[in-house]
Amino acid sequence: MSVVLYVGSNDGVLTVRKNGSGSWDVEHQSLKDWDIEEVAVVPGEPGSVLAATRGDGVWLSRDYGKSWKKPSYGKRGPGKVRCLAVDPSNPSRIYAGGEPIDIYVSDDLGSSWDRFDSIWSLPSIASIEYPVATVEPHVRDITIDPSDPSTIYAALQVGYMVKSTDGGQSWQLIDHDIDADVHTIAVDPVNRGTMFIATGGHDSRSGRVKGRALYQTQDGGTSWTPTALEFAQEYSVPLVMHPRNSNILFSSVANGTPGSWRRPSGAEGAMIRTLDAGKTWEQLGGQSSEMSGFFAHAIAFDESEPDHVFAALNSGDILASQDGGDSWVKLGVKASRVSDMKCVRA
Repeated sequence: MSVVLYVGSNDGVLTVRKNGSGSWDVEHQSLKDWDIEEVAVVPGEPGSVLAATRGDGVWLSRDYGKSWKKPSYGKRGPGKVRCLAVDPSNPSRIYAGGEPIDIYVSDDLGSSWDRFDSIWSLPSIASIEYPVATVEPHVRDITIDPSDPSTIYAALQVGYMVKSTDGGQSWQLIDHDIDADVHTIAVDPVNRGTMFIATGGHDSRSGRVKGRALYQTQDGGTSWTPTALEFAQEYSVPLVMHPRNSNILFSSVANGTPGSWRRPSGAEGAMIRTLDAGKTWEQLGGQSSEMSGFFAHAIAFDESEPDHVFAALNSGDILASQDGGDSWVKLGVKASRVSDMKCVRA
């Protein structure tokens, strides 16, 4: 059984596979005309992968990324898709977050879609402004509560986050004691109500919140506590939870927004890890401690061997660790502006 990485980039989807000699190859590269914001694997089907395109909806491959089709071709559905989520209780149900802000749901892997107009009943949605002329306010991440699939969380770029407890029929805004620029949401499958978020530090840089990049809650988002304050960096994107131990999480942090990383010192980044559910965090060693000029945009666990972890840097390099993040090596493949990465066994 081989290890396969699905890598979403601004140059399509790459299928990266470990070959029999132990080296890594780009087996396929498809959808090259599109920025791929997220990839999602259909549970129980490692060869079936969905891709969120920033302009042409959701595409599906059934052969490990070799060929693709748009299941909803010619039908109404999302256009600029910024994130995807698969319902853990129903592998045929997927959610798509859009730009501008929209949330869609499909019960047939993207062949047909329903739009949750209910999110626009929140007065704050219409007032969100994004300070980049080429980007509209959008849904950055969607996460389904593993213990209750009717509970849905959505991260809004500089619009905080929203929560639904009735499968998307109604929503509530979560905006107390957290940064407005929520990027990623990780829900604990064991401890109900516990979750972590990674943010862009929008309010941290202006001194309006106590935290920096990461926050956690134990009551479903009613109250929040800053975490990872051991680190001065205030920008984060990836936040992944160990598949067998929810006390272990990995993230990556950097100083400033990506536009500032053109400086000689780069992103001034660090990959970090907690082993105690966010009480303390540590910088990962080996290759990662030498990458301070870079930022890990995506981190992925091998669920079959959770000590095997992968990280994609803004330099284009993909790193691998076989000891739970203590040491890292380069895979020898390059990818352009990685936005997401998933690992499967095939």
